[in-house]
This record gives sequence, C-alpha cells and structure tokens, in this order.
Amino acid sequence: MHLTDPNQRPDWGKSSRDPTERTFLAGPRSRLAELGRAIRIFGEFIKGFRALHFLPPCVTVFGSARFPEDNRWYRLAREVSAGLSREGFTIMTGGGPGIMEAANRGARDAGGLSVGCNITLPHEQQPNPYLDRFVEFRYFFVRKVMLVKYSYAFVVLPGGFGTMDELFEAATLIQTKKIEDFPLVLMGVEYWEPLLDFLRRSMIAQGTIDAADLDRWLVTDDPAAAIAHVRDKVHAHFKKGMPKGKKPSVLLGERLPARKG
Repeated sequence: MHLTDPNQRPDWGKSSRDPTERTFLAGPRSRLAELGRAIRIFGEFIKGFRALHFLPPCVTVFGSARFPEDNRWYRLAREVSAGLSREGFTIMTGGGPGIMEAANRGARDAGGLSVGCNITLPHEQQPNPYLDRFVEFRYFFVRKVMLVKYSYAFVVLPGGFGTMDELFEAATLIQTKKIEDFPLVLMGVEYWEPLLDFLRRSMIAQGTIDAADLDRWLVTDDPAAAIAHVRDKVHAHFKKGMPKGKKPSVLLGERLPARKG
C-alpha cells in the first residue's frame, strides 16, 4: 500500500514521537541545559553531514503530502523527477507520501538515487517505499538545512503551509545570496497563478520585492521545460561540468549511497 492512503495523508510529518524540539522552543532553560542542547544540535548536523555528504548533486522536490497517486500533480512530480534523475541528479524530498512519494518514485523509475529527510516520525508513520536513504532528525530546522545544503535546484509543486515555507525560504536564500542563484521551478501554473498575482500586484507594486526576484522563478506545466531549465542553469553554473560526489573514508566508517530495488 502506498503512503497516499487517505487515512495517512493529513497528519503525516506534522508530529514527532520525540518532544525534543518542542521542549527547546518552549523558552529558556538553565545554562547547563542549554549547553547540552547545543551539543545535541551539533550532533544532529554531524549526523546529516555524514548521511548526505557523498550524494551526487541533488534536486529537492517540495509539495503536499495529501495527493493520491491518481492526482495530476502526483503524476507530474513523478514524471519530472524521473527526467531529472536521467540527467544525473539525486532526488531529495521529505520522504513522505503525496508529492514526496511521487518524486522519489520517479527517481526509482529512472534508476536514480532517491533520498528523504524528515523529523523523527511517530511509530505508526513510515517513509515512502521509494527511498534509497532516509534520514530522521529531532530538529525541524536541521532537516530544513539539509534539504537546501545539498541541492542545486528546487522544484515546487502544489502544497500547503509547509510547501509555502520551503518555497519562500529557498527564494529568500537566493535573494539574499546565502546560496547561489540555483533554479527555482514552480510546477502547476493554475495552482500558483493566484499567488503570483498577489506577488506582482502587492509586493512588487509596493516595492517590498523587486521584479527580478520573481523573474528568477520558472513557472510551468511542462516537465521537459522544467528539466531543461534545471539542467542548463546548473551546467552553466558549473562550467567545468557537474560536481562529483566526495570520496568516503573507510577509516571513518563512511560509505557511498547505494540504490535499492
């Protein structure tokens, strides 16, 4: 059974069996407790670095967990992710159902690497079955860093608050030059048009963002256009060719990611 079962979709990834982050955000603790927390957070980052450091260049795909496999956005995510995999990219998602499952499934269809990152899930929730590697984090903000750090492009399909958060975080990091001007692709013209209209009529009109900030986005329903845009922009950025994955150290117990299935 796919994770797109309607009984599983609505709450997937919205809670954790680990209360660590909720406790952390509840307010100040003793100095010793805060020091211990800082050390644990550092450990979370090391865990992510060790798990993801050796991946080939990634494209992160964002979108709702609520779409079943017969939904048009699910099918679109699967198709575009398969095409990106054939171009040599690793597909990274939150590892859940809906659009995330579709993207990982597309990577599996094309024989590419498929990775998921999310918070520690409740025992009754499982990641989707199309992952070669799944990494769980106690802290949501660590997970968000990992989804950006290893990605050379972002593909965003229809989704809710979480997807909007991920979209605008990527856009802000590009705008403020905290990351390179990597491709940011929105798929589903009909879904995104009201948001784009608001950005043009309100934010650009009031001068809170520049038109150039929005011009960076490609908005399309065409998988071929999305794939070509990502490929061409990434290749143009790395004029000597796509960066190669790092070599693992046997002494440190490191290993290359392997495909399953």
